[in-house]
Amino acid sequence: MRVVLAPMEGVLDYRMRDLLTQVGSYDLCVTEFIRVVDQVLPDRVFHRYCPELIDADVYGSCTKAGTPVRVQLLGQYPEYMAENAAKVIELGSSGIDLNFGCPSKTVNKSRGGSILLKNPENLYQIIKAVKEAVPSDTIVSAKIRLGYEDKTLAIENGQAVEAAGANELTIHARTKLEGYKPPAHWHWIAKVKNAINIPVIANGEIWNLEDAIKCREISGCTDLMVGRGALTIPNLGQVIKQESDNMPWLEVRAILSAYTEFETHGDKSKYYCNRIKQWLKYLKNHYQEADVLFDEIRRLKTAEGIRAAL
Repeated sequence: MRVVLAPMEGVLDYRMRDLLTQVGSYDLCVTEFIRVVDQVLPDRVFHRYCPELIDADVYGSCTKAGTPVRVQLLGQYPEYMAENAAKVIELGSSGIDLNFGCPSKTVNKSRGGSILLKNPENLYQIIKAVKEAVPSDTIVSAKIRLGYEDKTLAIENGQAVEAAGANELTIHARTKLEGYKPPAHWHWIAKVKNAINIPVIANGEIWNLEDAIKCREISGCTDLMVGRGALTIPNLGQVIKQESDNMPWLEVRAILSAYTEFETHGDKSKYYCNRIKQWLKYLKNHYQEADVLFDEIRRLKTAEGIRAAL
């Protein structure tokens, strides 16, 4: 059984990957998507989204905890996706993940993400081009939703992913129009899984051990991907795989303090206040102390004030 840490744009960057893989027993991380349009991107772009690549020849494109990191690409042109995928592998990524699930209006308007699910041929051509451009032993995975407006093409999209040569498929158990609203339709993952032969990873509404058990039973999947749940319970991977207890609040607070030091000294420091408040909103689901702390800092606008509250 694997528990994969999901890509979450603007949230699960390399600092968050570093912190969560140290406590969560995650088996794989996928980066925030890197937008590919009509050119081969320079090394600095890949290094910005995936600093783990900088020393990939030494550490194998892993977090400090040793968790492999896979670069995710998003785009609509097979040839440019293929060329950038080849470059990412040369830089040392542990594989390539292809994003066909992003629900962002901006992304979809420019023909990226989940809008490609309207035509299974889109998925086939992109994946096929990428597979042909990288070494044969490279893991190429894809992440999809159950559809764009409805689920009528869910199985056909899954079959297109397999036919193109992808090694594994992650399915977010909602359509683009359903966004992130519960419920997640795990039984639809089972329908797709039963129609293909490559490994399928289930994703969506996995917040705790009980959800994980239920998702595995309904979807038939061994492996799971967690996103927002990992922000709610930082050691969720360990909780799911080993049935461990949720980490105590004192340890969570230590992680928040470490995150504060990361974020306030990095290139994203201007986002820190909003991001720490966002994280506390998730933590409130399991930790009463997070609710109290959020009330204390909700009106604070400086990192210094929030650091003092922590």
